[in-house]
Amino acid sequence: MWLKPEEVLLKNALKLWVQERSNQYFVLQRRRGYGEEGGGGLAGLLVGTLDAVLDSTSKVAPFRILHQTPDSQVYWSIACGSSREEITEHWDWLEQNVMKTLSVFDSNEDITSFVQGKIRGLIAEEGKGSFVKEEDPEKFREGLMKFERCFGLPEQEKLVTYYSCSYWKGRVPCQGWLYLSTNFLSFYSFLLGAEVKLIISWDEISKLEKTSNVILTENIHVCSRGEDHYFSMFLHISETFLLMEQLANYAVRRLFDKETFENDLVLHDPLQITKRGLESHAHSEQFSAFFRLPKEETLKEVHECFLWVPFSHYSTHGKMCISENYICFASQDGSLCSVIIPLREVTGVDKADPANRGVSISTKGKTAFRFTEVRDFEQLVGKLRMKCNAASSPQHIVNTEVALGSASESPKDFDVGPSKMGQKDNSKTVSTEALMTVYHPQDAENLDSKMLKEKMKEQSWNILFVERGHGVSMFRTKKTRDLVVRGIPEALRGELWLLFSGAVNDMASNPGYYTELVEKSLGTCTLATDEIERDLRRSLPEHPAFQSDTGISALRRVLTAYAYRNPQIGYCQAMNILTSVLLLYAKEEEAFWLLVAVCERMLPDYFNRRIIGALVDQAVFEELIRVHLPQLTDHMTDMTFFSSVSLSWFLTLFISVLPIESAVNVVDCFFYDGIKAILQLGLAVLEYNMEKLLTCKDDAEAVTVLNRFFDSVTNKDSPLPPAVQQGSNLSYTKSDHPKVDITDLIRESNERYGDIRYEDVQSLRCRNRLYVIQALEATTKQNVLRVVSQDVKFSPSDLEELYELFKREHFLSCYWNVNSPVLQHHDASLPYLDQYRIDCQQFRVLCHLLSPWSHCANRDSLALWTFRLMDESSDGLINFKQFACILDIMYNRSFTDKLKLLFKLHIPPAFTEVESLSPSKGGDLSKEELIHFSQLSVSSIEDTLESDSLKSSPEKGKGKVDIQAYLKQWQDELLKKEENIKDLPRMNQYIRRLILPEQSEWPGIQPQQGWREVASSRLVALEQLPDCQILPSGAYRSWPILWGGLM
Repeated sequence: MWLKPEEVLLKNALKLWVQERSNQYFVLQRRRGYGEEGGGGLAGLLVGTLDAVLDSTSKVAPFRILHQTPDSQVYWSIACGSSREEITEHWDWLEQNVMKTLSVFDSNEDITSFVQGKIRGLIAEEGKGSFVKEEDPEKFREGLMKFERCFGLPEQEKLVTYYSCSYWKGRVPCQGWLYLSTNFLSFYSFLLGAEVKLIISWDEISKLEKTSNVILTENIHVCSRGEDHYFSMFLHISETFLLMEQLANYAVRRLFDKETFENDLVLHDPLQITKRGLESHAHSEQFSAFFRLPKEETLKEVHECFLWVPFSHYSTHGKMCISENYICFASQDGSLCSVIIPLREVTGVDKADPANRGVSISTKGKTAFRFTEVRDFEQLVGKLRMKCNAASSPQHIVNTEVALGSASESPKDFDVGPSKMGQKDNSKTVSTEALMTVYHPQDAENLDSKMLKEKMKEQSWNILFVERGHGVSMFRTKKTRDLVVRGIPEALRGELWLLFSGAVNDMASNPGYYTELVEKSLGTCTLATDEIERDLRRSLPEHPAFQSDTGISALRRVLTAYAYRNPQIGYCQAMNILTSVLLLYAKEEEAFWLLVAVCERMLPDYFNRRIIGALVDQAVFEELIRVHLPQLTDHMTDMTFFSSVSLSWFLTLFISVLPIESAVNVVDCFFYDGIKAILQLGLAVLEYNMEKLLTCKDDAEAVTVLNRFFDSVTNKDSPLPPAVQQGSNLSYTKSDHPKVDITDLIRESNERYGDIRYEDVQSLRCRNRLYVIQALEATTKQNVLRVVSQDVKFSPSDLEELYELFKREHFLSCYWNVNSPVLQHHDASLPYLDQYRIDCQQFRVLCHLLSPWSHCANRDSLALWTFRLMDESSDGLINFKQFACILDIMYNRSFTDKLKLLFKLHIPPAFTEVESLSPSKGGDLSKEELIHFSQLSVSSIEDTLESDSLKSSPEKGKGKVDIQAYLKQWQDELLKKEENIKDLPRMNQYIRRLILPEQSEWPGIQPQQGWREVASSRLVALEQLPDCQILPSGAYRSWPILWGGLM
């Protein structure tokens, strides 16, 4: 264990200890007499006797590690151990994580100070870990108080956890504490009078990765706003990095990617985020994605155990994972053996072989699964029985084994789910057969060589079903993958797609859902339905099924129903191609659930408005190219070529680039292995064309090479008629490229790149998601600045700084407020200018910070009126262009423009009566008051005129300025829409009459006086003019104070 550093004098200690290892900075010693034959002589016996007579609290550990500095007799004890293995583990950690770092210090004092700080941090780290297990909040409370004291963040900012580590400032590490909260990554260090404080918001991080270099074996690299930060010497670096990755992605999804985040109820409230909650959520996501379960499933328990594999006659070691509705098992090698058991299929749970702690689970398919060496197996049996009783309630009873029967059975036996009422009302609208069975029925009597091969494939699968089970609960092994790589038979394709994708579980849990959805969506007219209608005839137009109304109508119903189900996605152009292929091999309802599985689970965020998921996977693809095909990377000057050429590969699963008879084999592998299959195939395609790509001089030539290759891909075993096969219709004279069989290409991709693990792909996705979203944000920023710069006179650097301030203020309202109107209105699909907007309270903060009029006594009122003037849509929000244009008037425009602005601020719709509810605050308004006044409805000018005319005296002297006439004339022009708020041609006349009326109206002012002197003199008496009563009382109070800014 690590010890609090204490000084040791070796002169008195050498008689009791024996040195076993040493280096320039550390010494490992063993207690004399311990582990020696004969007790180590007389000295060993004396030391052993001394240790033996001491009580347990005074006994000395037999091993210890000391820290030393060259030319010093003073050593520091930093670790001890009761066994050689324990102390060796500490010694190895010091050599790997600390030794190389110490060489950068110039003095022995700095080295000793650093080592002591590091050891104290490790001790605190271990203490924190123990308190978490014991749920003792005292230690965490101390860390929270220090976090609040050091960084001064709002009290709503929730600290998730903290770690001891070193932050590299230049080439010198600073030992301190890393604090991870919901919105910020913070670091604090105070050593030898030097304070280091760092705060980085998660939404500014563009790169987060674990790296290593010459000095450090492992460190965490954080890139924010182009600056690199390195943190090292963590006690548990993998745990720390995983949590940082989760918090960064959580913040990015909440602030930038509202479309996908709104459905995530677990992490919806930032004030409820905890370390345990994040870890649990991450495990549940990994669990549901690996086993293709509904996203709502939450991982409840994990048990290490053995599963008896009857067809191989051995038990495989792995983990049993239990959620609300499923029992799943995966061996240590995920591809070796896995099983999914829905609780709705379970008929019994019993104890089996108590000596081996066995659990037996029986299913409706007459299959029994036997798990052994299960810890607490008796309690587990009780829990599973309770779950099964709940799952066997009427609403859960759906026999999915019938749904996954042979495809040769009658369609009436193949129907699953729809209620009787739904079948009666929609028998003419919802198709109950796959289009392939209608347009290409198999002739059992006339079998050619291809059909014979197809029957052999079917027989291989039937043998597999007999050995390993048939349906959801079948054993999935390496042999299953081998058969998928060879290509699924046409007759079984729809059934197995439904099984491997997990769509069968969705369909079983929602009987009648699709039928009801079709009823509701038919006849709806939206932007999505308009786009669907335009693309219906473009979906596999060469296939007979989509040259008739049967296929087109089925495609329309599926796409329209999904757009109705998920309006956030609605419809994306690639969805029509994918759905067309699904309808060829699956019934209409099955095709719908397959589309749900693809869009919402297997390809997350692919089909939203910004196709973020596809961009992320393209970035993953580029990274894999760098690792596996470095020659190609060195040749290509711009890696974006791979992104542009491969986008259709990912969006359509190669359907848009391969002949249909070959593309379906790719879809087979995708439903079994997920995105991993697409990445592997993409690498294989590039490697196959490596030599030709290396000779290409530009991107266009490279695209031509790839297109010719895809045209040459065939499926020699496809039983489809020649009229349907796209590859058979190509003219062979167009290309001299040798034919490539799709089965061979897929097999080669598995052999060469099969070592790419699912966990690696997920890690790459998390890392590149930050980069992709930050790149999209940079594009948004560039477009906004380009548009706004045409209307303002700020320099590009000033405008960019204003944008950063505006965006930061936008996010500040989102950090701690789940119901923030800014966050609720944020939509990445909106035009660039409207993606980020601020409310009145945020505008007041920025106005006080930036406005030249911020020293006004009534500055809150002025900020309120300015906001109301800009808020033309009356939704309580303004965008950056409106904000920048107002500041541009205040700083860069002419005196006349500033006067125009002031005039508009003192009449409706901008002006409203403002009076603070708290007289002690003077002109300052609370946040609630500000929001209230900003949302008040605008009174009409006629109401204002009528109200003021009742207050004004009819005997108000002769020769008064007729301001009413000017305002009435202006109102008429506004009603005719002949003028807008930016162009008021008669405003100058009004201002001139207001500021410079006849000399007789202003006693004491001489005609020869200068314009500025006249104006400044008259403003003093401005409120005394009877004619000014036409404007609301108090409207001019801020003018004299603001005059300095106007001049």
